[in-house]
Amino acid sequence: MSEQSELKTIGFTPFHYGSVEPLFRVNGGVPISEALAQASDLLFLAKSFAEDAAYSKDTDRHAWAAHYLTAMGKAVIDDVVKVLTRPPQTASQQAAE
Repeated sequence: MSEQSELKTIGFTPFHYGSVEPLFRVNGGVPISEALAQASDLLFLAKSFAEDAAYSKDTDRHAWAAHYLTAMGKAVIDDVVKVLTRPPQTASQQAAE
């Protein structure tokens, strides 16, 4: 397997489904260090909105914001996990890329 600093997202992970099809998906080709930094930011904001939702009883907008941000952060992390846990490529597979 290549150096972890060279690993990039593969873009297989969808999130936010419409009726059946996903509306969004993680983009492939993003360095995993950048992807994880973005996921951390998304989850930090989700935590803040969830905390606001716990104290604000007059609206559910904070809860919905937390819901969507959490789904986005989870998708990024799931995509990175797929990269880190995939089996090593054979020489012929590497040559094809």
